[in-house]
Amino acid sequence: MTSLQTAVRTGSPTLNLALATWVSAINFWAWNLIGPLSPRYADTMDLSSTQASLMVAMPILVGSLGRIASGALTDRLGGRTMFIGVSLASIVPVVAVGIAGSVESYPLMLVFAFLLGIPGTIFAVGIPFANSWYVPARRGFATGVFGAGMVGTAVSAFFTPRFVGWFGVLPTHLIVAGALAVTALLCILFLRNSPEFTPNTDPVLPKLRAAMKLGVTWEMSFLYAVVFGGFVAFSSYLPTYIKNVYEFSAVDAGTRTAAFALAAVIARPIGGALSDRIAPKYIVATSLIGTAAMAVLASFKPPADVWSAVTFITLALFLGIGTGGVFAWVAQRSPSSSVGSITGIVSAAGGLGGYFPPLIMGITYDEAGRSYAVGLLLLAATALAALIYVVVKLRRTE
Repeated sequence: MTSLQTAVRTGSPTLNLALATWVSAINFWAWNLIGPLSPRYADTMDLSSTQASLMVAMPILVGSLGRIASGALTDRLGGRTMFIGVSLASIVPVVAVGIAGSVESYPLMLVFAFLLGIPGTIFAVGIPFANSWYVPARRGFATGVFGAGMVGTAVSAFFTPRFVGWFGVLPTHLIVAGALAVTALLCILFLRNSPEFTPNTDPVLPKLRAAMKLGVTWEMSFLYAVVFGGFVAFSSYLPTYIKNVYEFSAVDAGTRTAAFALAAVIARPIGGALSDRIAPKYIVATSLIGTAAMAVLASFKPPADVWSAVTFITLALFLGIGTGGVFAWVAQRSPSSSVGSITGIVSAAGGLGGYFPPLIMGITYDEAGRSYAVGLLLLAATALAALIYVVVKLRRTE
């Protein structure tokens, strides 16, 4: 029997965490297909800044709210079933968005972008799945590694515009649909639930109501809406931002967005691992201070290419550390039987935190000055409000 067969049969935490992270990366790529192409769509469909922002934000909305259901269902069905189901269910929306983009129909794009939120629900599946494979002292590491599946946004930002240039809009989406199908097959063959997993067959709605009554749910939801919401917002809207402010091409904007997303992905497991050794509140507080500072700096439009890159990559590092810290905090404070439900609500809040900033950025964009200063200063103010909450309200929470 090979080492791989042994790992599959006996259930290797390392193998299952690696596969879960892969599933997350492919689904995040699918979830973020519109953002990297938004400059192209804005030109070909003659969209206003507000229309383009709505198109980018639409998958974020459904992907966020859907996490509430996917988290609760993971408690009942297990991560393996949910990983397979979400990956397969995401294939049709991916192809549909490709069709809408190829025929250049904005109404169809909005409809199918709404359905493209399905792959965004994957995050609420992976956190309880990763938790169940590791002891409490290692869960910050485990959730941080799984969270690195956010690299799918970097993959999308870098490769999607290039694939469209090489193959065309619809073939690009067919490639991603194929990757989702292969991913589902890998889950069927190799992924296993932890021996510690026990299905929670309690009705879903009472579980969600019970989770909503816990203070930890709302506290972590607020913090995650700031740090993960900031990451999602910039990962999806940065191509438009870079094109409008610095006048780069879609491919060049995608490359810079990929660097932003990759920096956040690298920082996330670091934030999770540090939270296994230091109280997560200190990790989250540091993230919020850095986020506010970098948002203020970005509002002054640092010149391209070095200073703008340093500003946004540093912002990404702070946001990434914060996302790892918040979910390590969730893992430490949540009752084990409610991790899926709490994760679903918290991750939904994080996604919703990424829904509104693109809309605000589009509405407040100063076209004459080519500036997003108002939106960036609002992000800084929100991060400072969250910092005050952590320092004052959660000062005794370990």
